[in-house]
Amino acid sequence: MTAAFHASENPAAHEEIAARGTVTKVLAKALNTALADAMELDSKVVLLGEDIGKLGGVFRVTDELYDRFGSARVLDTPLAEAGIVGNAIGLAMRGYRPVVEIQFDGFVYPAFNQIVSQLAKYRSRTQGAVSLPVVIRIPYGGHIGAVEHHQESPEAYFAHTAGLRVVSPANAHDAYWMLREAIASPDPVIFMEPKAKYWHKGEIDFSGAAAPMTTARIARTGTDCTVVGHGAMVATLLAAAEIAAAEGTSLEVVDLRSLSPVDYEPLFDSVRKTGRLVVAQEAPGNVSLGSEIAATVAEHCFYSLQAPVLRVSGYDVPFPVAKLEGLYLPDADRVLEAVDRTMHY
Repeated sequence: MTAAFHASENPAAHEEIAARGTVTKVLAKALNTALADAMELDSKVVLLGEDIGKLGGVFRVTDELYDRFGSARVLDTPLAEAGIVGNAIGLAMRGYRPVVEIQFDGFVYPAFNQIVSQLAKYRSRTQGAVSLPVVIRIPYGGHIGAVEHHQESPEAYFAHTAGLRVVSPANAHDAYWMLREAIASPDPVIFMEPKAKYWHKGEIDFSGAAAPMTTARIARTGTDCTVVGHGAMVATLLAAAEIAAAEGTSLEVVDLRSLSPVDYEPLFDSVRKTGRLVVAQEAPGNVSLGSEIAATVAEHCFYSLQAPVLRVSGYDVPFPVAKLEGLYLPDADRVLEAVDRTMHY
């Protein structure tokens, strides 16, 4: 496999995993399988979170792991995110590889100080002597009709913070392999899970054909305009590309996968080919990941661009009540409207 994994305590398990071949699973089950395999391969992998034990988590991502690995490795915690992350940091200092589940995106903020002031800075503070291999899983984004604090897109906060890797899978295959690699990483990883896609099915190739989690992916090739996004937005971009194709416009869809660091070269190559770029995200547009991508592409591909880089995003307001989320979240129509503007510039 191309992704680098740390030494396993159970080498035979690698062969058993590869022997599965290609299997269809929903994204949530892909994450569950990744956690189970990582725990089977390395006894230092432990899980912490609210209701992740016997309940299996609110999205059932940790389903049956408590029964399989016991309460010493699947730890139900109090409702105290700062304490959960603080304990994970302490465990990492003692040689463990903790995987934290934040129950919903809007619940991560009580742990923000632990993440940005401690977790992100410890390797630098110790001049590389101490690494903190902590994974923080965060279900994020909209499309589930939830109440306040349960539908947010906080990725920009973490992408802005030096010392953290921030990634987000868009399909079951990437969910499995990217989580496996995140757990193996010596650096802390913020693992953003698009909750709207938890129950969407996809194929997982267990043979080891895994691209590194820090690389972007061309999800669909095209010639007229590049559209780029991450997480649940990738499906929206692919739907927009299908509609555009029926109307005679060829869109190239880029799945970022890694939000920090961003793998810019595939994006630069795409924009140099198409001459146009639309950046799409569920998060608000002001001071966002989309803003940074637009600025960076404009800087590096200025002479290839035939139109300004355009952005499609959530609006700069708090995430609205469920009955208004359809107005707030970018859809294929909003993406195609931006494509039309750049094509007619």
